[in-house]
Amino acid sequence: MKYILYAIPAFFMMISLEVLIDKLKKTGYYRLNDTVTNLSLGIGSQITSIFLKVLTLGTYHYIYTNYRLIEHIPNTWYLFILLFLGVDFFYYWFHRLTHEIGVLWGAHVVHHQSEEYNFSVALRQSWSQAAFSWLFYLPLAFIGFSTETFIVVAAIQLLYQFWIHTKLINRMPAAFEYIFNTPSHHRVHHGQNPLYIDRNHGGTLIVFDRIFGTFQEELEEVVYGITKPANSWNPLWLNIDYYYDWWHTFRGAKGISNKLKVFYKAPGWSPETDTIAMFDRENIKKFDTSIAPIFNYYIIFNVVLLLVFSSFFLKLSEENFFKELLFVRVLICLVVIYFTVSLSAILERKNWAFFMEIGRLIIFPMSIACLLQLLQSAFFLPIVFFSVIISILSFAFLVVNNRAAKRHD
Repeated sequence: MKYILYAIPAFFMMISLEVLIDKLKKTGYYRLNDTVTNLSLGIGSQITSIFLKVLTLGTYHYIYTNYRLIEHIPNTWYLFILLFLGVDFFYYWFHRLTHEIGVLWGAHVVHHQSEEYNFSVALRQSWSQAAFSWLFYLPLAFIGFSTETFIVVAAIQLLYQFWIHTKLINRMPAAFEYIFNTPSHHRVHHGQNPLYIDRNHGGTLIVFDRIFGTFQEELEEVVYGITKPANSWNPLWLNIDYYYDWWHTFRGAKGISNKLKVFYKAPGWSPETDTIAMFDRENIKKFDTSIAPIFNYYIIFNVVLLLVFSSFFLKLSEENFFKELLFVRVLICLVVIYFTVSLSAILERKNWAFFMEIGRLIIFPMSIACLLQLLQSAFFLPIVFFSVIISILSFAFLVVNNRAAKRHD
């Protein structure tokens, strides 16, 4: 998490640059509602993952300490490359299986729900995927690659994948395209075109797709998204939407055999029929909602506020400040989720959005006050005062502009 945390400023610089280019060229690659949802899902993913660190890295380190086959693997450059190949190899199989097995797809589908393709999509991550993805890397612990080296290599392998989420780069040089995953290859992976489904699962390298028969070159214009759109900006619902349908399929399946098949068959399978929607390029319409223009600035301001608050919390968590304060971690995690759901309600113009937002304006400064109290911060009073003022001004904004929102309807 430390490396991801340090990379966040670079991510947002690249997103900002891409947004600027998008506006100048009027390409329409960004929509505010989609981008806010991507960021909300990314923030939620990082916040929830702090609860899994003990399970994931703890298990890896336990196996490395007690059951490794090679007592000492030196930190030489060629063994570093070997570990990198190992990480990318196991990532390929983890990624491929999340596309081919329905119950695993439910934890990965979040990353594919966006109907746009830009740098912000790279941050759009599931809140449950980390609960099982770590299992695929345990063979590296048994071999004897140290926990510390594994963390560094896995972080590099993950960070590489940010830049390939863009339409601004067409193709890289042929030799590079043959070995590495590139924007062109990964655009294919995000397509719902029949030609592109379940192709190009590589992380940093594309060679494993070539070896195992899942490579597909970008030949036709990509239609992004999934065959059964979620049609929501609510990050909480987006994480459970697939499992909601999956549970109904499981309950409706007759006999133990069919119920077991629901677990391991491909996404969209049901005992009666294949429920995957037919691909019809001409009639595909992106999910969209519109809000009163003045609320766009309100949303942007609060997303920035959420990013600052979440980054601060993640930094404290990385420093083990909350080691003995599980209740505080859970509470702040719930506050962040509440924050993201409240903003999504505004984007979807829900009837209850106003009341949920009022609740957030009360809870948020209280959360900051509690956090600073635990830190015994010398800036307690000015920061809390500032957060209270923001909440009061936000409340006034909502009351004054509520009519404008209704007129927009």
